[in-house]
Amino acid sequence: MFGGERYGKRNPSERESRVIELVARGLKNKEVADEIGTTEHVVKNYLRVIYDKLGLWNRVELALWYEARRYEQIARA
Repeated sequence: MFGGERYGKRNPSERESRVIELVARGLKNKEVADEIGTTEHVVKNYLRVIYDKLGLWNRVELALWYEARRYEQIARA
C-alpha cells in the first residue's frame, strides 16, 4: 500500500466484474467457472488479477469491496 491508500485504482473488466459478483454471492471457484463457462483454473487466475488490481488479499475482502460499491451505487440513486 502506497500513500495510505488501501485499494487499487484500476477498474475491473466486465468479465472480472462478473467473477467478483459471483464470488461475493458466495459461489466457490468451481461454481463460478460453471456459471461463466470456463475452468476453475481460469477463475483462480481471474481472482489473482482482481486481487492485484484492487489491492485486495482474499475473497472476504473482495466481497466487502463489492458490497461497498453496491451500497455507493444505491446511495447515489
